[in-house]
Amino acid sequence: MTGVASLPRPASLVDRVVWRPLAAGDLGYVAVLEAQIHAAPWSLGNFRDALLAGYQTLVGESDHRIVAFGVLMLAPGEAQILNVSVVPDHRRMGLGRAILARFLATAQDRGAEQCFLEVRASNVAAIALYAGEGFVPVGRREGYYPATATTPREDALVMRRAMNTSR
Repeated sequence: MTGVASLPRPASLVDRVVWRPLAAGDLGYVAVLEAQIHAAPWSLGNFRDALLAGYQTLVGESDHRIVAFGVLMLAPGEAQILNVSVVPDHRRMGLGRAILARFLATAQDRGAEQCFLEVRASNVAAIALYAGEGFVPVGRREGYYPATATTPREDALVMRRAMNTSR
């Protein structure tokens, strides 16, 4: 009987990304990335405040370059995902889902019974990602996101995921 040789599957980008907490030395670079990614970005001060408050942070590096980052706030019985960001040239490669999975595992480990997040009502891709991970819409914050030079004020969709289920 002749065996069939198989080649190893090449590692995906997510498999090659090095994940670590956000460090104070990353703040300036992450704030610049954030300004390139979001219409209403967090400021350097927002990220600094998140570190000082002890929020859970995550940075994904590929080839020594930050390509994804996020912030999770934990409170008794619940968690809130405050920021999930992926640089444009690394989108649709699973990095947002990887951050989300890591944050949900942390929330579960810390005893959160539910997890919340807010997302632009027009961000169809993010809403689909969150829904695929068990988040459901539970509310709407009218005019939550500020207007910019190119966009009007926008509503935020509030989504929730129960943590006591597999999805």
